[in-house]
This record gives sequence, C-alpha cells and structure tokens, in this order.
Amino acid sequence: MSYTAPIKDMLFAMNELAGLQTVAALPRSDDATIETAQAVLGESAKLCEQVLAPLNVEGDRQPSIWKDGAVTATPGFKEAFRQFVEGGWQGVQHPVDYEGQGLPKLIATPCVEMLNAANLSFALCPLLTDGAIEALLTAGSAEQKQRYVPKLLSGEWTGTMNLTEPQAGSDLALVRTRAEPQGDGTYRIFGTKIFITWGEHDMAENIVHLVLARTPDAPEGVKGISLFIVPKFLIDEGGKLGARNDVHCVSIEHKLGIKASPTTVLQFGDHGGATGYLVGEENRGLEYMFIMMNAARFAVGIQGVAIADRAYQKAVAYAKERVQSRPVDGSAKDAVTIIHHPDVRRMLATMRALTEGARALAYVAAAHCDIAHRHADAAVRAEHQALYEYLVPIVKGWSTELSIEVASLGVQVHGGMGFIEETGAAQYYRDARILTIYEGTTAIQANDLVGRKTMRDGGAVAKKFAAQIRATLEALSAHEGPAFAAMRSQLSLAVRSFDTVVDFVLANAKSDPKAVFAGSVPYLELAGIVLAGWHMARAMLVAARDEASDAPFYGAKIATARFFAEQILPRTAALQTAIVTGKGGEGVYALSEDQF
Repeated sequence: MSYTAPIKDMLFAMNELAGLQTVAALPRSDDATIETAQAVLGESAKLCEQVLAPLNVEGDRQPSIWKDGAVTATPGFKEAFRQFVEGGWQGVQHPVDYEGQGLPKLIATPCVEMLNAANLSFALCPLLTDGAIEALLTAGSAEQKQRYVPKLLSGEWTGTMNLTEPQAGSDLALVRTRAEPQGDGTYRIFGTKIFITWGEHDMAENIVHLVLARTPDAPEGVKGISLFIVPKFLIDEGGKLGARNDVHCVSIEHKLGIKASPTTVLQFGDHGGATGYLVGEENRGLEYMFIMMNAARFAVGIQGVAIADRAYQKAVAYAKERVQSRPVDGSAKDAVTIIHHPDVRRMLATMRALTEGARALAYVAAAHCDIAHRHADAAVRAEHQALYEYLVPIVKGWSTELSIEVASLGVQVHGGMGFIEETGAAQYYRDARILTIYEGTTAIQANDLVGRKTMRDGGAVAKKFAAQIRATLEALSAHEGPAFAAMRSQLSLAVRSFDTVVDFVLANAKSDPKAVFAGSVPYLELAGIVLAGWHMARAMLVAARDEASDAPFYGAKIATARFFAEQILPRTAALQTAIVTGKGGEGVYALSEDQF
C-alpha cells in the first residue's frame, strides 16, 4: 500500500489548533500564510509519496552495506537524496542568510512528518544534519557558520552527532575521546564513537561530524566536555575538499529495524589523530550539544507521529479489503470485510485517535517554538520558550511510545498476515522500536520532565497548561450531545489527575526522589494523554462550528475526539494511582537484587 500524506488533517492542526495565523504575524514570518503552507505541503507530499515511500520496503530488504570502511546506501537512496536537497527541503526552517528558506517550524514540521512516514531510514540523515546546523548556528564562530552551514543546507554535505562511546552510553560524564591542542587552533582527536546514525555513506561528498571530547586539562565529569567539528574530508582555505581526515567507519550495526540507515562505529585517530576544530569555548560542549539534541528530540517525536500514521493507513486499507466472518449483529448472511467487526474498529479508532492527538500536540509545540524565536517582545518569547521546553520531552517520549502501540495494533489488525514480512505491517513495528531509545530513552525524557521542567519552576508551566484546559472545559459546556458530554466529563477528571500528580512531584521530589522518579514515565504518559486530549477537545469545538461546511471531515473529528475521551483519557486515572498511591511502584524496592 502506498503512502498518502494527510494534508487536510495537517492543515487543520496547523490552522485551528497551532494558530498558523498567529505565527504568520510574527517578525520574519511574512511568507507563513495558509497559501504558502498548502503549497509547501503539496510539494512535500509529491516527493514523499512518489519518490521516498516506494524505497521504504527496498531499504528494509536491501540495507546499507559496509565494505572496507565505506558504506553504500540502499539502491535508489542516493538519487532520492539528490532530489530531496535540490528541492530545498533541508533548508525549509533554516535562515535565508545561509540560503535556507526561513519558514517557521510550524510549516516545516508537517514536512518532517511526511518525510519520516514515507521512509524513516532515509529521513534520519537530514534529521541529524538539521541538528548539526542548529548547533553551529548557535555556538559556531562566524567563520564556521559560513564554511559549513551553506554546504549542509545545500545537501552537498551532511551532519552527524557523536556522543556515545562503548563505556559511556547515556552517561556522558564517562566520555573518554580526547582532543589534543596543536598550537595552531586545531586539535587532534582520538577515540571511538558508537551508534552514529549515517556516520558514513555515499549520498554526499562530505560528512561533518560534531564530536564530544576532552582536552588534556579538562575537569572531570560533564563539565569537562568540549565540542569539535571533525569533517570526513578536510577543507582548504578556499572551501575545497582536501585530504581524507583520520576518521574511519570500522563497522555498521545489524539492527531490528531502520535497516537502510547505517548505524556506524567511528574510529578517530588511528593514523596520527583526526583534525578537529573547537566549537565555542572549551568545556561547554555538552551545553552546545544539547542544542542539537533538543532539535533532534522534537524531530524524533515527529517520527513517532509519522510511523503511527503510516501504520494506521496500512491497517485501514487492509481492514477495508480483507473479508472474514459474518457480522456479530447478524446484519449480513455472508462474510464481510473486517472493518465491520467491533474489535477491529476499536483498534483502528485507537490508532487514529492516538495519532491525531500526538500530531496536534507536536504542531502546537512547534508554534510555541516559533513564537519563542520570532516574537518582538522578550517576555513573550520567554513565556513560549518555557511552554515549548516543557512539551519537548512529552512530544519525544509519549509520541514514540504510542508509535509502538499503534504499530503493534497495525500488526494485530492484519492478523497472522501482519506477522508475515511481505505484508509490510511488521516493518513499521520494527522501525518504531528504536524511537523510544533515540536521543535519550523515555526514562531520560521523563526525568527531564520531572527535574528541569516541573520542579525547577515550581510547576508553573504545568499549572498554566491546566488553567488553559479548564478554559476549554468552559467552552465545551455550551455544547450538547453525547460526544461533548463525554469529553467534558473525562477531560475534567483527567486534568484533575494531572494536577494531583504535579502536586505529588513537587511535594515529594526532594524528600522521596525514588518514588517520584519511579513514576516519572507514567507522569510523562499522563501529561501526553491529558494535553493531547485537550487539543482533541479544541478540535471538537472547531468541528462543531464548521461541520456544515464539510460534514464527513468534521464529523470524523468529533467522533475521533469522543473516542479519545471515552477510551484514552480514562487511562489517566490508573496512571495517577500508580504514581501517587503506588508511589511509582514503591513495592519494587522491597525486592533484593537477587530476587529479580
């Protein structure tokens, strides 16, 4: 089954929920009109549907190949990448000063979703390049920006992020890669980095590695980490490619999913040291890398939305054509397509509701980011930056967790055929499984939500969201009918659970940190469900207003929101109990290490 970009739903989320008109009124956003958005999304859909989606299965069956230090991408990927970069898609949201298009994140986000839904393995290459561009624009010198950013935006070069080492994992305090100053402004880099996505390939002429390393006199721990640019090929004063740098791919991983994306082991300095260039100041590397990582975390959350939508589309198509069993109500004597069966409809509705809720939450977050970067008032920028930062771990953590649930349901809808690789449903399930691990596991996102995003401001942002939800509840009270009654009832209970959990976190984080952090992932899940449910409620209000203009579309919005209210929002009560009453699973600590 081919991929069809859900442009109408994307535009609905952008316009009605994320406030595209508000974003378009910001400085440097004159082109962010609905007409521009429609045109950009339409062109993006053509590329993703016609060029990238057909390569998705091919990439799973013919993964990237490593031989003698070189990686050859899946057949067709190199040509597709050329079309991608020639269309200007790498630069959609990056500054026009460096030959980007300068469009808001809100318009770029659905393009990123399409890209990942069409071909997740392919999309990982531009995702990492986006992160490298963000880091260089923020922390690079003027010379570094001019030298590297235009080439990254043009797709002539791609970027990577080099954090993890065999002994370090997520604990970057254990990074051992060393950087020895040479007295001429350059450094010699020595060490091994693992799990480097698209760390070696043949799709671009150069690869710009951003590498965490320690200088000789650096302090211990994360405070002693610096960030370096280490290009695959050195660049002369005129910007021409020169000699091969001393960084080499020594292997690629054999993985459960995303097989076309080469996950490499890179060795730096086996032949005298790789030449590296310091980004910013020494010992501030982790600070700079987090710029790249935050951009990547949001993008991985969009990957979760994307793979969920792709799995849903395939499951719906199958359910409409697969004939099996008579209807349970006896309305037909012969077997019917399985979309008529109640449990199949339950699974499809769950897939649809979770995907639409996650999309709305992510697009709203993108709008907050745009306001935080473009608004003329510094106080408004700070307010929306705080809102965006609170949402990032939820977008990343919750959206990727639900992508596994949705992809798994997609396999279930297919029945036994879902377990057969030829149908394609299994690939989405396998591909989705990495997303909860990429750029920090769900627990790392949840710890961030507790520590930096809830405790640090005394729950101020969380309570601001709760107040906004209650305002929506007031608006819902003006509408009659079972759908609105269900949403009012369940969203009211859900936001109460949210408030209770936030208060529990604030009251116990210092006195009983184990209880709070044991419940951090359930807190993240609860926050995702409540905030997505809120946007589903807002979608209901818009749909009720406009239903007469397009009854099938807006009727489906109301029905999907009702399903979310009745079937997804009640999960928050159980999560509250697990977090507050069960203290995140306090009984686990009664077990000794040997009892596990």
